[in-house]
Amino acid sequence: MRRLTLRQFRVFEAVARHLSFSRAAEELHLSQPAVSMQVRGIEVILGLPLTEQLGKKIFLTEAGREVLHASQAITARLDDLQANLVQLRSMDSGQLNIAVTTTVSAVATGILARFRGEHPKVAIHLDVSNRESVLGQLAANRIDLAIMGQVPDGLGLEAIRFMDNPLVVIAPPGHPLVRKKRIAVRDLASESFLVREAGSGTRGAMERFFAARGLEIRSSMEMSSNEAIKQAVQAGLGLGILSLQTLEMEQALKRLAVLAVEGFPIMRHWYIVHRADKRLSPLAQAFKDFVLGPDSLG
Repeated sequence: MRRLTLRQFRVFEAVARHLSFSRAAEELHLSQPAVSMQVRGIEVILGLPLTEQLGKKIFLTEAGREVLHASQAITARLDDLQANLVQLRSMDSGQLNIAVTTTVSAVATGILARFRGEHPKVAIHLDVSNRESVLGQLAANRIDLAIMGQVPDGLGLEAIRFMDNPLVVIAPPGHPLVRKKRIAVRDLASESFLVREAGSGTRGAMERFFAARGLEIRSSMEMSSNEAIKQAVQAGLGLGILSLQTLEMEQALKRLAVLAVEGFPIMRHWYIVHRADKRLSPLAQAFKDFVLGPDSLG
């Protein structure tokens, strides 16, 4: 079965708009016989006349009105497609879908704010979740990029390090260890720690650090966010280990203190991550380049 072509639709729309084959030909820079041939081709395929002539005037038949309606819908969708593809090729518009782990949210929002300052028309959707959720979104291809700690091997992800992430031990300002200028790791064995959920990168780094020194640290409470740990430490419920980059306000207000523990900070890193098989849009590639560039951190 022969199919109608976009060229036929375009020609017929011109005829229907002018109700004149000659004026349609002028608009399209075609000969009148060429326009008539295109319309006749549609009629042959459909088996119905699209126009009728009464006196000197041309009118659309019922079939002609149906074809015009369908043609306008199709060409409008194609015009929208072209506009959307132009937008996708642009680095100054479109939507960027990013997920970050809760630990890096403060750093990531600062980077996003600076990127948005250079690309004010970009729409940014930011999801802040735990590590397991971010990895799941990457695996399901629901996001363009992620910012998080080191990614496990074997997941088909490309991860590039762009920033150091020092982990430190925190305590309430009135804790006895705050006054000590040098704290041995073994002095922490009697302390209770507030820890992130299982699977957290911060918790994993903490457990590996103490296990390498033959110590088993007591966990008094498990929490799903850094903010909850900070509040619990301030309330005197135990010590915590968090990224130094998340403590700027609490240190300035003297709500929390960083302990001078031997072997700390534990140096981890932040990575920008995407599926290795993902073809990044120009906008997503521009953001990745921005993160990896020398000016991303302000």
